[in-house]
Amino acid sequence: MKTITSIQNPLVKQITGLKEKSRERKKSGFFVLEGERELHLALKGKYMVETVLFCDDIFPEEKIPSLSVSSGTRFIKISKEIYQKIAYRETTEGILAITKSKDHSLENLKIQNKNPLILVAEAPEKPGNIGALLRTADAANLDAVIIANPKTDLYNPNIIRSSVGCIFTNNIAVGSTTEIIEFLKINQIHINCAALTASVHYHTVDFTKPAAIVVGTEATGLSDEWLDNSSQNIIIPMQGEIDSMNVSVSAAIIIFEAKRQRNFH
Repeated sequence: MKTITSIQNPLVKQITGLKEKSRERKKSGFFVLEGERELHLALKGKYMVETVLFCDDIFPEEKIPSLSVSSGTRFIKISKEIYQKIAYRETTEGILAITKSKDHSLENLKIQNKNPLILVAEAPEKPGNIGALLRTADAANLDAVIIANPKTDLYNPNIIRSSVGCIFTNNIAVGSTTEIIEFLKINQIHINCAALTASVHYHTVDFTKPAAIVVGTEATGLSDEWLDNSSQNIIIPMQGEIDSMNVSVSAAIIIFEAKRQRNFH
């Protein structure tokens, strides 16, 4: 098994580039994940893991057989100094992986359920919010998460971290608002937009039929294109002084109302 002890090693530089630069991730088609749980979830999500790097001081070599990677995956032992340089988080389990990105274009989205429940998020910017939305989608076992007009690439380390690996467990697609609206209409999926105007209380809407829950940013809400094509605008009644909540909190409230109506099946 190969061992790397020099910070000047080209692979160390490659990993640093993949972590820090979206351009490098897009150009190469690879990204870096770290953490044992995240790696297990990526493997469960049928991601192709090219290289596993582990620090023997933290992740003992005898644990390697427990990782269900393909026979083509290479394993490299790295020193603690290198691990501390390339690890994104201070407290992880001593393991990283160079992993192949998936194609999340809308035309590749496959929805098996004949009565789907989908989350659409328009132009989310903050990795923490995207991660929280993906965690909620995983918890509710949604049929798909679609991101309209994305502002950041999905394999940003902050998204992987804040989603606690749920980026690998969800059925995710990205596209423009126009493309997604067309996709929803072709598939006869009701468009329920979280909006302040012309809205009804979210719990009065029938979510038992094919439905998309569409949320925008806290700062600007949804674009007019969504509102013009909405089947129904929905609102969460607020009793305090402000008129909006964190987007991931709002989405969770509506999603679990839809799940309640569907009896969590």
